[in-house]
This record gives sequence, structure tokens and C-alpha cells, in this order.
Amino acid sequence: MKNSILSMMIAVLGFTATAAMAQESPWLVRARAVHIDPADKSDPVGGAGASDRLHVSDKWIPEVDIAYFFTPHWAAELVLTYPQKHTVTLDGASIGTFKHLPPTLTAQYHFLPGTTIDPYVGAGLNYTLLSKVALLNGGARLEHDSLGLALQAGVDFRIDSRWSVNLDVKKVQIRSDVEIDGVRASRVKVDPVLLGLGVGYRF
Repeated sequence: MKNSILSMMIAVLGFTATAAMAQESPWLVRARAVHIDPADKSDPVGGAGASDRLHVSDKWIPEVDIAYFFTPHWAAELVLTYPQKHTVTLDGASIGTFKHLPPTLTAQYHFLPGTTIDPYVGAGLNYTLLSKVALLNGGARLEHDSLGLALQAGVDFRIDSRWSVNLDVKKVQIRSDVEIDGVRASRVKVDPVLLGLGVGYRF
């Protein structure tokens, strides 16, 4: 009789846990403060043998991302923000600014879903829209928008069934050619590391 009661209790607990997982919403929204740290690997302005290189400023930005869980382990995350303004310098002197809008979509694998500490990795694509380029008093422009790879690693620290604290790092490929008076002068390789800290809410 005791064994039967114990078996029934275990079955009920298992059913309750399964039902709770089934009722958990697949949607997770995070808000982060993100530091953009560009790689600054631009080609020398003027071609081979030149020493002057373009540098893109680092900055903090707000970010919102929306994640959808297809299974407890697998999710897709869309990262959104508004157009960000960067200052460009050449040999330490400012030569202008540009704005970029970098939506990023990644596929994530969560190692320990449902636990207090849930690390994950991700990979995907970034499409950066470049706008309002004002370099060298209008004498230079960025030739095209950028499509590149994005790699991601992070961890969610669950506070309760809905709220969590998130730490996230991404490496994003952002590149564009620079033209001066119609002639290619350099290739900007922003390729930033994005370090984010924020909070998440599971609906």
C-alpha cells in the first residue's frame, strides 16, 4: 500500500511539472544596456603603405530583444534598437559621423532550461542599415549596407518563473567600403563586440 501511494505521489508530481512546463509561454522579452566596442580593423586610407586608419567610436546603447522558444532548449532571438550614431576619426581627428541600425537574428541553444542558471549559445545573421553618413564634409561616403555573421553566448539567471537577469555577449560582423570622390579609399571593419546586461520577462 505504501509503495502504491508513493508511486501515485511521484506520478502526480511528474504530471504537475509537465503541465507547468506546457503552460509556460514560449515568449521571452529582454531589455538590455549594451556596450558597443568596435574592432577598428579598417584598411589604411590611401591604400597599401599608408598608415592612417579610420576608427569608429564605442558607446552604450539601449536594446530590446524578443525570443521565441520552439522547445525548452531551442529558441530564436530578434535583437532590436534604434539607429545609433558613431563618430569616425582619422589619425586621431574627427572626420564626421554616421548612423547604423543593426537588427540581428540568432538561433539559440539553452543548456539548462527551467533551472536557476541557464547558459546558452547562439549564431545567426546581422543586417546593418547605414544612414546619415557625413564624412569629410560630404566628400566621403559608405558604399553599402552590411550583411554579416553574428555569434552569441550568454546566461539567464532566473529570479522566479517570469523574471530573470541576463548577461550576453555578441560578436557581429559589420563592414562597408569607404569612397572619397567616387574612389574606394578604405574598408571599414566595425566588427564590434556587444556586451549586454539586462532583465528578461517570460510571458
